[in-house]
Amino acid sequence: MSPEDPQETQPLLRPPGASAPRGRQVFVAAFAAALGPLSFGFALGYSSPAIPSLRKTAPPALRLGDDAASWFGAIVTLGAAAGGVLGGWLVDRVGRKLSLLLCAVPFVTGFAIITAARDVWMLLGGRLLTGLACGVASLVAPVYISEIAYPAVRGLLGSCVQLMVVTGILLAYVAGWVLEWRWLAVLGCVAPTLMLLLMCCMPETPHFLLTRHQHQEAMAALRFLWGSEEGWEEPPVRAEHQGFQLALVRRPGVYKPLIIGISLMAFQQLSGVNAIMFYANTIFEEAKFKDGSLASVTVSIIQVLFTAVAALIMDRAGRRLLLALSGVIMVFSMSAFGTYFKLIQSGPSNSSHVGLLEPISAEPADIHVGLAWLAIGSMCLFIAGDPQALWCLLAHRCLLHPQCPFHFDLCP
Repeated sequence: MSPEDPQETQPLLRPPGASAPRGRQVFVAAFAAALGPLSFGFALGYSSPAIPSLRKTAPPALRLGDDAASWFGAIVTLGAAAGGVLGGWLVDRVGRKLSLLLCAVPFVTGFAIITAARDVWMLLGGRLLTGLACGVASLVAPVYISEIAYPAVRGLLGSCVQLMVVTGILLAYVAGWVLEWRWLAVLGCVAPTLMLLLMCCMPETPHFLLTRHQHQEAMAALRFLWGSEEGWEEPPVRAEHQGFQLALVRRPGVYKPLIIGISLMAFQQLSGVNAIMFYANTIFEEAKFKDGSLASVTVSIIQVLFTAVAALIMDRAGRRLLLALSGVIMVFSMSAFGTYFKLIQSGPSNSSHVGLLEPISAEPADIHVGLAWLAIGSMCLFIAGDPQALWCLLAHRCLLHPQCPFHFDLCP
């Protein structure tokens, strides 16, 4: 089917009429699927509290040097890249539900390997597996949620996906404040296990069932999720999709959203937000805070709040204005953060550390300790200026443009 086919833009499930369905099961199903992004966020944030713990309290065979610590934080992105490709293959061949069930396996297995690790290679292998699950979950969960939700709540449930990711990061930071690395990995198994149990009771999306010509099963799933078939119209029969052809890239309706969407994803990733999330505790310890975990939790709370705010106001304030404002704030805050570390380079390595809860007016032991507040302030501002919901939603809308046949996965 060509990209200009008007039938391609018609939803498989039409908006309901005057009496919109109000099935509560759709929220349970959405919550079950959103446990995937929650696990994704937890896996991303796990390395921040785990690295200091592995350096201080782990057995000698598990102690992380500088190089191993860098790999421990970053290797999850290699797994996520492979998981994005795997998820794109799975979602159209085995279905949305089974894809979510399958991605729970590497989540649990990866954290279990970390829990039972006897050397650094097992730690890295576990992180790689959780990264693979992250890539699958970040692609499949939004698809499942968007296809099961009726129009009145589709936007609300869709915006919850990115919010669950940053909530998972916050959960990892808070739990890492009180748990050492091994028990933190045990906690990481909880959300994917719960997702596995709940998703077994949830139906496949009506959209996918209809593409497999399973009309009766699609109607049963619709009744379970929406509570009613009223307002639903069976989509017209259409020809099989002919697949992507390279010639389509020459069309403005394809290459323009493609370039914009990929650019947004690239700029968001190159902003350095992943480095902050992976190594937050270490960064704040280098910034001379007594408790890097508390500083990390503070920054993560800011991230959750501003991600929620961005999702709520983007329709009113406008995407372009918010995106420009986001870029300005991130440039300013990252410049301030770099300036801080430049200023403390000449300071003594054994200088005092500042506590986050100490009064700002307290006389610092030296000027470098006083400047530590510049680090936490600039990081909070950076995270506030990087509302991932805005970047993700804009990139996905560009790449899911009616004339653009590309579907990409975006890691936060």
